[in-house]
Amino acid sequence: MAKILIIEDEKNLARFVELELQHEGYETEVQNNGRKGLDAALNEDFDAILLDLMLPELNGLEIARRVRQVKTTPIIMMTARDSVIDRVSGLDHGADDYIVKPFAIEELLARLRAVLRRVKIEKDASKEQVPRQKVVKFKDLTIETANRIVHRGDGKTVDLTKREYNLLMTLIENKNNVVGRDQLLNQIWGPESNIETNVVEVYVRYLRNKIDIPGKPSYIKTVRGTGYMVRDEDDNAE
Repeated sequence: MAKILIIEDEKNLARFVELELQHEGYETEVQNNGRKGLDAALNEDFDAILLDLMLPELNGLEIARRVRQVKTTPIIMMTARDSVIDRVSGLDHGADDYIVKPFAIEELLARLRAVLRRVKIEKDASKEQVPRQKVVKFKDLTIETANRIVHRGDGKTVDLTKREYNLLMTLIENKNNVVGRDQLLNQIWGPESNIETNVVEVYVRYLRNKIDIPGKPSYIKTVRGTGYMVRDEDDNAE
């Protein structure tokens, strides 16, 4: 059964979650301090991490960022902050999902099962996947798929996060066709992620800020009420 690391400084909550996970058959470890939690995450092998945002010595965002530099362990952020910006910040720092406190334990368990299932599917797919094209070109963008680096027409090299890269590639693979927000959510975050569609809008804005050339039309066109698209010919984005 999967081994789960719980990093939570509220000891009653941590103990409650631990007991519920153990009841479901999971192996658990609990850390109530951010720095100790990071040490455990980096030095031991876990199948998933349940990570509080506000922690003593080191906050959850910094822990997620450092873990993601060296490991792909799924991270579910547990936080009392529920604004879109807070959620996007958690995702940007490496979290795979988030749950807002107070939460029902059934929801937490469902989200945990979902991320573990998604990891298994990705691992199985990677074993069977035929190597993708090394370089993809779209207009004056050159994309190195091996290292997820984009070269713009003005010579600038752009480093993208995993989700920004997946967003760009999904749009390019469907060029000249509108890709709906729900479709982007399903393909990039997974069908069970429970991420709101307005998070897609935030990521499109991030991506535009990185790849667009000032003074030139955006590569990504907004189709009101539907989604987004990229086109072979120039077209002003809204």
